[in-house]
Amino acid sequence: MISRTYGQVGKPVRFKGTAYDFGHSISAIEFSLDDGEHWTRYETPDTNDYQNLTWTFDYTPEKAGFYVLRIRSVNDAGEASPESAFAELEVSE
Repeated sequence: MISRTYGQVGKPVRFKGTAYDFGHSISAIEFSLDDGEHWTRYETPDTNDYQNLTWTFDYTPEKAGFYVLRIRSVNDAGEASPESAFAELEVSE
């Protein structure tokens, strides 16, 4: 879990993390705000199998509330992380 983040409506919030998969390179990072029903994919070209991948994701909330951002990596064999990481976001007006 990534520590809880606090934000305001209409202002971008940045999330950061690291992904790795020993023996495989990370080919993409995927993000979901609907508990994994839909994933937004960001390709990560030019990685290798001995390198940690540091990623950032910017999100601008449109309304106040509590959100859970799920994050997973996909390796060069097309396999997604067996469990997604998550970050909590509390947004105020």
